[in-house]
Amino acid sequence: MELRQLEYFVAVAEELGFGRAAERLETPEGEVRRRIDGLEREWGLRLFEPGAPPRHVRLTAAGERLLPEARAALAAADRVRQTAAGIVTGTEGLVRLGTSRAFADRVYRALGALAGRRPRLRVRLERAPQEGRLAAVRSGTFDAALVRTVRRAEGIALYPVWTEPLLAALPAGHPLAVPDELHPARLARLPLRLAPRETNPALHDLVTAAVPDWTPGPPFTTLRATLDALATAAEPSWTVFHPAGPLPRDRRLAIRPLRAPRVPVSLAVRPGCLTPAVRALLEALATTAEPPHPRQPHPGPAQAARPAEAASG
Repeated sequence: MELRQLEYFVAVAEELGFGRAAERLETPEGEVRRRIDGLEREWGLRLFEPGAPPRHVRLTAAGERLLPEARAALAAADRVRQTAAGIVTGTEGLVRLGTSRAFADRVYRALGALAGRRPRLRVRLERAPQEGRLAAVRSGTFDAALVRTVRRAEGIALYPVWTEPLLAALPAGHPLAVPDELHPARLARLPLRLAPRETNPALHDLVTAAVPDWTPGPPFTTLRATLDALATAAEPSWTVFHPAGPLPRDRRLAIRPLRAPRVPVSLAVRPGCLTPAVRALLEALATTAEPPHPRQPHPGPAQAARPAEAASG
């Protein structure tokens, strides 16, 4: 059975004649009869019987029962065609986006804007570590992924979407904690608890390039442990991390954005695979305004919430 046969069946049933159905289909009448005969042989049913006046036909009981099913099948096929056309143009479909909770605020606002413009386009969020996201893009498991600090990657095309500041944490009572934004050069003499390069080479290189004469401080372990040590140590020091989620709630600490460097965030796509749907997502991400950096809340010192994601993006 072919869809074309169903189209002929419906046309003959609605026109009540092979001749008028042939005119409607712009097909020779003999071809219409041949198609209907083939359908009847395949199904083992008679679909039409002679009607009045001459050259008219009417549906048999079997044909009458099958007509709504044939119409439904043709309507379903038309919806498939329309969906395929929408995927080609990017007005609908599915984009599998690799992401991290570090990007949640910006991603959700971008998806809200995208839904207003392309309500039939779905974006499914897939969380994975950054290297896992890149591997999934290379393999085609993800259509795109957000990555941080990546300048180049084999088998990947990178499209910049935004930049974001690094956050510096230092003792709340330190004189440098007063301004709302810190210049990294002013922190050069203060010992820095920096994640080892083997742990996070991109962050390490970014910070040491911005503060070339930085003063090494006590070791960085995990972000939470480092912040606790920083808050309680007798000698002041500072650390730096990527923003991700709520800021640590500890009055002993001051969390301030660094004026520089700005951290690049890009959309990673396989080369040549920037489809219209992915392009629409890219535009929504790139045009979503950066949220204002919140001031650190000041609860009591006993209320120390779990810190934001470690500085690994």
